[in-house]
Parts: sequence; structure tokens; C-alpha cells
Amino acid sequence: MRGIFCRNPRLELVAGLGIAFLVPALAVAAESARGLATQTALSAETRDQDGRTQATVQVTVIGEDGLPAQGAVVLSNQSRQLAGAALNAEGRAKVVLDLPAGDHLLRAVYTGDATHQASASQPSGVHAMSSTGTPDFQVSASPATLSLTAGQSGTVTASITPVNADPTVPMFVTLSCSGLPDQSSCTFTPENVEILPGATAAITSSMVVVTQAASTASAAHAHGNSVAWALLLPGVFGLGGLAWGVRRRPWLNRLSLVALVGLVAVLGTTACNPRYSYEHHGPPVNPATPAGTYTVSVIGQSSNGVTATTHSTTIALTVQ
Repeated sequence: MRGIFCRNPRLELVAGLGIAFLVPALAVAAESARGLATQTALSAETRDQDGRTQATVQVTVIGEDGLPAQGAVVLSNQSRQLAGAALNAEGRAKVVLDLPAGDHLLRAVYTGDATHQASASQPSGVHAMSSTGTPDFQVSASPATLSLTAGQSGTVTASITPVNADPTVPMFVTLSCSGLPDQSSCTFTPENVEILPGATAAITSSMVVVTQAASTASAAHAHGNSVAWALLLPGVFGLGGLAWGVRRRPWLNRLSLVALVGLVAVLGTTACNPRYSYEHHGPPVNPATPAGTYTVSVIGQSSNGVTATTHSTTIALTVQ
């Protein structure tokens, strides 16, 4: 039985060389599938803004190839998300935050994309001074990032946190958004939030972001166009012939006028009439919400009848 299975030195050498070349190739393929490593950096500057501390945060994300990354970043204070933003063509994002009094540890997390790995910055300590006793509020949103396929909708929770709420008078805050891509919209429920006198707990509102998928032209529309051309072309050529013949035969003048009136009547009752086209062929083709990553602002505004107070935060919206 020992003589049945014989070792072949040549085959063993070929197999060994194949494995030697295959292992590094698989390692390179696995690294390529994971994407390029990235490095995220954060810097923050604070200033006093009407008795409260406002921080301007700059984030930069660079790939290991030295080129800027694309996608979204999330700013957090320890484990709590504060805001999200889209990176621009240079791999940078700028976010302005209103910070409550106390010490904060800000950090930026890059969420990665199809060609880049996720990464996080080193924490940056920021101190916010105590605010004045003026009634105020802060706006936050969770989650800080939202990813949708065109035609889908998603929900973000907007929170309004009272600051030094007046003990006798309520405050009303109106919510809105800006920075949405074309063919998209947002709604808040409720849109107007009431902060009760002396309140300290946050009040929430549901923000729904709606995107639009592309619609296609119906077969009926194409058929309607064919019918319209079938009516138009003979009529146009007929009128052209009548106009040419008027000079030679004066009696054609009346006939051309009657033909023109008839053509106008036909156009008014066929697919060339806008109302007829809409009722029989449906609305025109609608484009889809453009793909990309966008910085969307969630804005809260209140007024005491004399001055308006506005605060905002941002989320990163990715449309696929």
C-alpha cells in the first residue's frame, strides 16, 4: 500500500510557489476591499456670543494616499452626538456649535465611504462659560447622520432644551430646515414647540426628510405624442400649400382661413392641449433627488416681539 501514493517533487514545488504568490495577492485584495486608511483631525475655537459660548469646529479627513476623503463626519461630546456634516471637495467640514456651560471633550468621527475607512480624531477639550440669566434654548438632533435611497424618507428627532427658562412666561420655538438637496423636503411634528415657564427638560419634535425617486414617461404619453404629430404634420403642410396657392387662386383665401380655424380647433381637443395631455398622459417626468452627502441645518427660532433668537445644529444627509 505504501507504493500507491508517490510524492512528486516537481508538483510540490509548483504548489508551494503558487501559495507563495497567492497569499500576498489575497492580502492586497482584502486591503483594497476595506478601502484606504484615513486620518481625521479636529480643531475648535470658542467665542462669547450674546452671553453664551459658541464653538467653531473645523474637521479635516485625509486618506493615506494624501487625497481628501468624501462623505460625512459626526461631532460628539464624549458619547453624545452633537452634529453631523458633509465633507467638501477638500475633505473639510465646518460646524458651529452652541455649548452649555462647563467642560466638553469634542471628537470628530469620519464614517467612511466606499473607498475610505472610518477614523476618529483625538479629543479636544473645550470650556464653555456660564450663560447669563436671559431665557434661551439649544437645538440638537439625533441621529447626526441619515442615509437614504432616492424615494425613501427618514426620521430625525430634534430636541429643544430650555436654558434659564422664564419662570412666568412660556417661550415658543418654530422649527425649520435648510440645506436640503433638490427634489427633497422636510416636515416637523410639531413645527411649533412650547417651552413652559421654568421648564428644564428637553422637548422633542419629529423631523421627517423625504426624497424623490425618478419617474418614467408612460407609454400613453409616447402614444399621445405620435397622435399629435400625425395631426400636426398634415395640417402644417396643408396650410403651407394653401398659402403658396393664394397668390395664384384668390378663392383659396377663404379656404385657407377655414383650414386654419379647423387646425386650431383640433389642437385644442388633442394631446397638444396642456389640460388634455395632463388628464390623459399624467404628469411630466420627475427627476430623482441628486445623490451625494449634504449638510442639513435644523433651525429653531423664537421671538419675544422685539428681538428674534435663532439657534441651529446640523446633520449629514446621504442620498444614494
